[in-house]
Amino acid sequence: MRPIGVVVSPLADRAGAPRQADEGAPPAALVLDEALLAAVAALAAGDDVLVLTWLHRADRTTLRVHPRGDRTRAEQGVFATRSPDRPNPIGLHRVRLLAIDGTRLEVDALEAIDGTPVLDIKPVLGDVR
Repeated sequence: MRPIGVVVSPLADRAGAPRQADEGAPPAALVLDEALLAAVAALAAGDDVLVLTWLHRADRTTLRVHPRGDRTRAEQGVFATRSPDRPNPIGLHRVRLLAIDGTRLEVDALEAIDGTPVLDIKPVLGDVR
């Protein structure tokens, strides 16, 4: 697997990043490899997309965590949480595209930190049966 781009964000470190996008995540950009320009075709401002990232600063040895870092809550296995620390730290982010300029995609709210590798982008589909 190889990254297709990188997150450009004012969030510099994990400590300053919100745990979820709806908890104050700032607008950010996805800067994709120029060779992927054709892959951006048919995306438009206003589209909701799922962004898969590689949480490159995660601890891949962590198997159990206190949910949301709250030590008053019982530990759970990481697969029952959204913890970034996990064996394969793949981030999943639903964002709205605000603007597209070539291979630079501006998004509304993204909790990933600056420099996070982008693995893929997928459209959010309506009710599919």
